[in-house]
Amino acid sequence: MTIQVTHTHGERITVRSGGGVELISYVYAPDPDPFEARKPYIHPLRTLAGNQVSGYRPNDHRWHKGLQMTASHLSGQNFWGGNSYVHGEGYLRLPERVGSMRHDGFPSLDVGDDRFHLTEELTWIENGGQAWAREERDITVHSVDEEAGAWALDWSIRLTNVRDEPLRFGSPTTAGREMAGYTGLQWRGPRDFTGGAAFGPGDEKDAGELMGTQGPWLAFTAEHDDVDAHSTLVFAHAPENLEEGTAIHDSHWFVRSEPIPTVAFSWAFFDEFELVPGQSFAYRYRVVVADGAWDRDRVATHLKGLSW
Repeated sequence: MTIQVTHTHGERITVRSGGGVELISYVYAPDPDPFEARKPYIHPLRTLAGNQVSGYRPNDHRWHKGLQMTASHLSGQNFWGGNSYVHGEGYLRLPERVGSMRHDGFPSLDVGDDRFHLTEELTWIENGGQAWAREERDITVHSVDEEAGAWALDWSIRLTNVRDEPLRFGSPTTAGREMAGYTGLQWRGPRDFTGGAAFGPGDEKDAGELMGTQGPWLAFTAEHDDVDAHSTLVFAHAPENLEEGTAIHDSHWFVRSEPIPTVAFSWAFFDEFELVPGQSFAYRYRVVVADGAWDRDRVATHLKGLSW
């Protein structure tokens, strides 16, 4: 199935299906409010049928914006956005701790009949204006399959410490709050996904039981308001993310269905990790966006049919 790509320079890149459905809008223009941690994000995110599966600035967390790369605790700064968790004091409004990610350019924008790929260069900037990290980001839209009612998005990050001292990556849990290890690539679902079902490849578990677990993939399915339809999102690690002896292997799922629908590939759920000056890390993820309420077998079969 063909795709169509529109670039509104300085603002966003939009990818549509051959049928004209806006599958993603990758917004890289700076947000107006620095407290929300200015950074690029994807919203809206839609299925091939046109059903929206991302939320934007919900009233409970204005800094949640579709699908975005984040870091909740980074050497005392908050690149997630909003209030910062401080052990013993709870969540505090500390605007001086909120960092940002600056879009520096697109070295590569490649459009094919059924595939779109971008490479983006970004700088992570702490609140005082110092550059802390350089990032190379790759996003690819591919495997648009009308028969299966699904398409896939790959998101990779390579981050390099450009400070003269180590960068320490953590989360509210590493700071003392139990089972709140959110950080990393995060998806926020639309309001009608609240109460949806989350499941992985193993035994039957609900979202609460999956919190803080590990696995090659996790799926989230829910029923929409307004339309008589379900949608499913599948979040999957690239094979190298699961290799023993790497920081990536220590990734855990941050997942909630109640009171909000959200999933994050948390790279520092229970333990901090450190990047020394000049050191880099790399992660690669996949998100499958599908029409219908998929079950475990259908998810596993579909993932097996997609090559990395």
